[in-house]
Amino acid sequence: MPQLVAGRLVVVGLGLIGGSLALALKAKGGCGEVIGVEPCQQTCEQAVERGVVDSAMTELEMVLPLLEPGDIVFVAVPTLAIASVFASLKKSLPAGVTVTDGASVKGSVVTAAQKIWGGVVPDFLVPGHPIAGSEQSGITAAREDLYTAHSIILTPLETTAAAHRLRVEKMWRAVGAEVLIMPVTEHDEVLAATSHLPHVIAFGLVDTLAHDAENENIFRYAAGGFRDFTRIASSDPLMWRDIMLANRDAILKSIDLYTTNLSQLRTAIAAADSQHLMGVFTRAKAARDHFAKMLTKRAYTELMNTKEITFIARPGGSVKGNLRLPGDKSISHRAIMLGALAEGTTEVQGLLEGEDVLATLQAFRDMGVVIEGPLAGRIVIHGVGMQGLQAPPGPIYMGNSGTAMRLLAGLLAGQSFNATLIGDASLSQRPMDRVAEPLRQMGAKIQTDTQGRPPLIIEGGQQLQAIDYRLPMASAQVKSCVLLAGLYAQGITSITEPAATRDHTERLLQGFGYPLMRNGARVSITGGGSLRACSIEVPVDISSAAFFIVAATIAPGADVWLEHVGINPTREGAINILQAMGADIVLSNRRQVGGEPVVDIRVRHARLKGIQIPEDQVPLAIDEFPALFIAAACATGTTVLTGAQELRVKECDRIQVMADGLQELGIKTEVRTDGIVIQGKGEGKVFTGGQVESCGDHRISMSFAVAALRAEDEIRILGCANVATSFPNFVELAGRAGMYLSSLS
Repeated sequence: MPQLVAGRLVVVGLGLIGGSLALALKAKGGCGEVIGVEPCQQTCEQAVERGVVDSAMTELEMVLPLLEPGDIVFVAVPTLAIASVFASLKKSLPAGVTVTDGASVKGSVVTAAQKIWGGVVPDFLVPGHPIAGSEQSGITAAREDLYTAHSIILTPLETTAAAHRLRVEKMWRAVGAEVLIMPVTEHDEVLAATSHLPHVIAFGLVDTLAHDAENENIFRYAAGGFRDFTRIASSDPLMWRDIMLANRDAILKSIDLYTTNLSQLRTAIAAADSQHLMGVFTRAKAARDHFAKMLTKRAYTELMNTKEITFIARPGGSVKGNLRLPGDKSISHRAIMLGALAEGTTEVQGLLEGEDVLATLQAFRDMGVVIEGPLAGRIVIHGVGMQGLQAPPGPIYMGNSGTAMRLLAGLLAGQSFNATLIGDASLSQRPMDRVAEPLRQMGAKIQTDTQGRPPLIIEGGQQLQAIDYRLPMASAQVKSCVLLAGLYAQGITSITEPAATRDHTERLLQGFGYPLMRNGARVSITGGGSLRACSIEVPVDISSAAFFIVAATIAPGADVWLEHVGINPTREGAINILQAMGADIVLSNRRQVGGEPVVDIRVRHARLKGIQIPEDQVPLAIDEFPALFIAAACATGTTVLTGAQELRVKECDRIQVMADGLQELGIKTEVRTDGIVIQGKGEGKVFTGGQVESCGDHRISMSFAVAALRAEDEIRILGCANVATSFPNFVELAGRAGMYLSSLS
């Protein structure tokens, strides 16, 4: 049964916007009756004949006596006409009725309300703006699907009552729209830049060309790009005149900024400045590719957190064939960072095009670095040198990537400009004091929240001083952060590790020609040097390979080749642990690629036995443990992990979340402060099947997908959208290899 949002919906203004809401809510059964209000009697008759409304009247005063608490009035008249509607509402609007609107400018709506209601915006008013429309207008243009999968921005005020806001949110969701909340001023500034300015340009361009002596041929032979862009110049002139006047200040600000940038672009073309042109075009392409998110100032990778994805892993299957998996995420991050700071042009092949890496790519574009691509894993970075980064236009969004945020904090600590690093909901809960503290010791000024979490607010212009830092716990991210800050510090910065961690930063620094000093567990770097551009081929990520290594190990009859896998000695723990458990893993064709050791790996099914995992292997396998837990469940006997406190502060508490999921699938576990005990079931069907929660952790999602190879029944894995951070084509490759995996959104 459809959920009733309101007893009655009154639509004031039966054009495209109002008529489409009326059609959609009627179709969804979201209200008992729809009444239209439109001064033109003919339009009222058309609206009823077309089934847009149940009835229609020419005056709002005729409708108001019919309304009851819980009804909704939607005002869809031109922006400057809203005040007169509000005046009518003030006279006789019954208590308990919700009022909302669809105007493109919210500041003028609030001002009109304050004027009509004596300086106070009433609590029943919920200002809103549907980000949907067409160059067509009028009741004949109304469409039932206009708002499906479109954004609706609500700008409630402090005075807005929660019950009224909730009613409006339910109304828009009932017609298939996504509801976003934004302050009034921010809404008007954003829309001035992303909607109002394009209309100014389109109207102006068409008007200019219409006066050109060759206008007949211009319009006759106009290509698709011209037609697409100028389509919006067919929009309702009256409506857009009102919008321009209502949002005048914000639109003028956007026009001035555009005029300045257009002038700079003209200068670059005149001077044949290839670098400037490439910078503008690559930044513009990246921005356009993510326009839907940028439109409302949403995060670069925000879609991962709003789109629910569930993996459906059917029992059985196997793993066979030759597979080339995605590039290493850790190396991809570092290649972008160092390539941006190098002198010259760096070409990177095999880049992981996952969401985390794309966020890092965008961060450096925002800081003025020209980056071509990615195209099939290839990017070209036009380095700006150690002092060439520019202040970003706003907060730098790092998505779900703790690696990117922590490493970038080190680089930004030595810059001349201020910067703020933010992340998604998961990253915003992760500890950042572990990098902020050593950076503060170096003289950086960094703020976190009261619990040491993002956002990281970094004050530029600080002269960093070298430190001799002993890591309190093994962490490649903290080590790399301090090393990168050391590039800008006076003196020799040294870091001593309690246990070996991945050394991708050190290897890449040397690949870019920056000298390092090593002495056992101690690595040192002298500030003030420079980086030279180079070519980098990113090997396959051992963390991604681990899922297929475990899959082949536990699946009867499996035999798989994994090509070009990075086997850095600081990351080979998963291989060592699995071999100690009895896995049939053969490494061949060892070689060096860009300073990183690379191998081809053959894995076949094997009987596993439980072991006490050596603590010296824990830092070398820290990201692979979710997959290793699945292997442990399939082993004969008990597997014990200790010394793995780091797992509790990843994307989630990986020890607890994996334990919960394993227990749901029939595996006995004992959670400890620094690890876990897993009672393996040996051969046969190990897992019962059922539903598990990944808590948005990409590695946990993929690990439970692998478990289905030995399950009795289907496993449903909730919260899998973040798999896009590290392994965007995981489902496709798993299916190609022989697993029965699909996704549901």
